[in-house]
Amino acid sequence: MQERDNDKDSNNLDDEIDLQELFSVLFQGRKIIFYITIFLSTIGIIYSLILPNIYKSESLLAPVEESSKLEGALSGYSSLAGLAGISLPTGDVDSNSVKAIEMVNSLSFFENNFMPKIFLPNLMAVESWDYEKNEIIYDSSIFDGYSKTWVRDYSYPKKQIPSAQESFEVFKDEHFSLSEDKKTGFINLAVKHQSPFIAKKWVEIIVKEVNTFYRQKDKSDSQKAVIYLNDQMAKNSFSEIKEVTADLLQREIQKL
Repeated sequence: MQERDNDKDSNNLDDEIDLQELFSVLFQGRKIIFYITIFLSTIGIIYSLILPNIYKSESLLAPVEESSKLEGALSGYSSLAGLAGISLPTGDVDSNSVKAIEMVNSLSFFENNFMPKIFLPNLMAVESWDYEKNEIIYDSSIFDGYSKTWVRDYSYPKKQIPSAQESFEVFKDEHFSLSEDKKTGFINLAVKHQSPFIAKKWVEIIVKEVNTFYRQKDKSDSQKAVIYLNDQMAKNSFSEIKEVTADLLQREIQKL
C-alpha cells in the first residue's frame, strides 16, 4: 500500500512539473505569440478591406392560388357530369409557388427571360464598382470596357462570349438565391452584386418576368376554359350543368 501511495505522489509531482514547464515555455514565448497574433489579425483586416462590398436586393413574392379555377368549381358536380357524359378538366397538383420556384431556377427562364435583358459583362466580367461615378469597372483580361468586346482566354467547351449555360451557373452560384417559407408560401428572392443598382434592377427584371408569365398563363387558361364551357353548353341538355356552366363562363369572361 505504501508503495502505491508513493507512486501516486510521484505521478502527481510529475504532472505539476509538466504544467509548470508548459506555462514557463508559454511565458517565455509570450512576445512571439503576441507578435504572431498581431500579424495574423493585421493580414485579416487588410484582406477584408481589399474585398469589394457586396450589396443584396431582396423581394418577397406572394403567389396567388386561384380559388375559382374551373376544375375547382366543377368538382361538386363531378358525379352529375359523369352521368351526362362530360369530361371535367383536371388541374395541376403543384401550387403556384412550387411552379414559380421551378421556373425561375430553370436554365430556360434565365436564357429566354433574364439574359436578353441584362448587360452580360455585368455578370461575367465585373472587377469592381465605382460608387462615386456609379460605374462598373470590368476585368480587362475578360472584357474590354472601351471597345465593348470580349477578350478572355478560353478553351473548349467554353466560348469567348460566355454561353447561357456558363452564365447561368455563375448567376446561381454567386449572385442568386431563392427560398420558400413552407408555412406562408411566400418566396424570398435575392440578388447579390457589387453594384446595388444592378442588384435592384435584376430583382425587378425577375419579378416582372414572373408576373408576365403568370399573367399570360392565366389569360391562356381562361381562353381555353371559355372554349371548353361553350362546347359543354352546346352539347348537353342538363339544366343543372348548364346553370353552373353559365356561371363559370361568366367568371372566365370577366377574368379575360
